[in-house]
Amino acid sequence: MLARVHTVAFLGVEARPVEVQCVVSPGLPAFQIVGLPDKAVSESRERVRAALTACGLALPPQRITVNLSPADLPKAGSHFDLPIALALMAALEVIPRDEAEAVLALGELSLDGQIRAVQGALPAALAAAEMDKALVCAAASGPEAAWVGAAEILAPDSLLALTNHFRGRTALIPPEPGTVSARRNGTDLLDVKGQEGARRALEVAAAGNHNILMVGEPGSGKSMLATRLTSIMPPLTPREALEVSIIHSLAAEPGDGGMMRERPYRSPHHSASMAAMVGGGRNAKPGEISLAHRGVLFLDELPEFARPVLEALRQPIETGEAVVARAEAHVKYPARFLLAAAMNPCRCGYLGDAARSCSRAPKCGADYMARLSGPLIDRFDIRIEVPPVTPEVLALPTHAEGSARVAARVAQARAAQAGRGTGDAPVTNGELDGEALERVSRPDDAGRQLLQAAAEKLRLSARGYHRVLRLARTIADLDGADAVRKPHIAEAVGYRRALS
Repeated sequence: MLARVHTVAFLGVEARPVEVQCVVSPGLPAFQIVGLPDKAVSESRERVRAALTACGLALPPQRITVNLSPADLPKAGSHFDLPIALALMAALEVIPRDEAEAVLALGELSLDGQIRAVQGALPAALAAAEMDKALVCAAASGPEAAWVGAAEILAPDSLLALTNHFRGRTALIPPEPGTVSARRNGTDLLDVKGQEGARRALEVAAAGNHNILMVGEPGSGKSMLATRLTSIMPPLTPREALEVSIIHSLAAEPGDGGMMRERPYRSPHHSASMAAMVGGGRNAKPGEISLAHRGVLFLDELPEFARPVLEALRQPIETGEAVVARAEAHVKYPARFLLAAAMNPCRCGYLGDAARSCSRAPKCGADYMARLSGPLIDRFDIRIEVPPVTPEVLALPTHAEGSARVAARVAQARAAQAGRGTGDAPVTNGELDGEALERVSRPDDAGRQLLQAAAEKLRLSARGYHRVLRLARTIADLDGADAVRKPHIAEAVGYRRALS
C-alpha cells in the first residue's frame, strides 16, 4: 500500500512542495529512489537503512520503491533523509499512515538514528503553514522554525523519539522561537575623528539607501567609515527580518534559531569569484549580494575585484534581485542592498601627495580608475573623496555625534519615505523610479534651473539625472522639508561631481 510524506525542494528562496511516495512490494530485495534525485539524495538509502536498524527496525526482504514527486523537479540535499524514512515506516505500518501524511518533514539522519539540522527550516515552516501541515525537523532547527507561529512544529532529536510520538507513547514538546540576534559589533561613529564631509555622506546614504563610493589615501578611514554604516541604519522591519532570515537560513550553517533584526553587513575579499558574489555553484546557493539583502555590501579595494565580477553587479543594483541561470531552471534571490565601496586614488595610493606619489602621476591615477567601467561608476549615487586625518585632529578629543543621534535622524527620514510609499513594502528614495520619482522629487524653480545647468555641465546621463533627484529628495527628508529646494539640489550635485 502507498504511503505518503510531504517535504520541500528549495529553488532559490522558494520552497517547492514535494510528495515522498513509498511502496513495499513483493520481488527481489531492492531499495530504489526515483524522481530526479542528486547524489546526496541517492545516498539517503544507506543513511535511512542504518538509522532504522539503530531504532530496532530491519527492512523486509522485499522491493522498496521511493518516488519523489513531481519527478521532473530536481531534488538536492540531505534533508530528504527524514521524509524518506517516515514514508518507509508508514508503508511498513510502523507509524500510522494518516499521521505521516499530515506532516511536512526535513532533516538529515545520522547512522545512529539522530536527526541532524539542515538548512532551510524557516522557509520550510512557511511552506508547511501554507499547506496546513505540521513541520517535523531536527531539534536544533526547532527554534528557527518556531518563528512561523501558523505551523505546528515537531522537533525531535532522534528518529526513535519521533516514532514514539506518532505511536502515542510520548509527546514532543513544541520548541520556543529563538532569541532575536543582537548587534554583532559595537561600532559607533564616535570612533571617527574628523571626516565631517564623509560622515554627512554616510548619513545621506543610510537615510535613502544610496550607493556610496569613497576614494582616499591608505589609512584615511574609508573602511572604518563603511563598517559603521549599519550602526546608523534602522533595525529591520518584521517583513524585512523574515526576508533576510530566509536567505541566511538557506545559505548559512544552522545557528541558534534567532531571527535577524540588525541589517546584514558583508565584506567579501577582492578575490571573490562570480559564484561567490552573485550566487551559483553547487545547488545554486545565494551569493554575497543576496546575503547583504536589506543591508550593506562593502567592497574594499574596488578596482582589485575581477572586472566580470564587478560588471555582474550592475543588473542586481537596478533590479534588486540576483538571477542564477541553470539549464533546468532560473533561480532568483532578493538582492536589494546598499553598495558601499572604497578605493585608493591610484595603485600606490598617494596620487594627491606630491611628496609620496609615484613618477607616473597623474597617468597612474587615470589607469587605476579605468579599471572601473563608466556604467558601474554611474550607479554610485554618492562619490566622495576621503582626505587623510592629520595627527593634530587625532590627538583631539572627539566632539562628533554618535551613531544613536545620527540613526534617529535617519529613522525620521525613512519614516517620511515610508509614508509616501505604495504597495505592501515601504520604498526608500534609492528605489524610487518613474512617476513616483517625478511626483515626490519635483524641485522648485530655482532648484530645477540649477539641476538643468549641472546636468549640461557635468553631462549627466538619464540615470545620473534621476539619481541626483533621489539624493536631493533624501537630503530634503533629513532637513524635514516637504519640497525639494535649491540647497538640496546643490548638495546632491556636489556628491555626483566629486569624482567626475
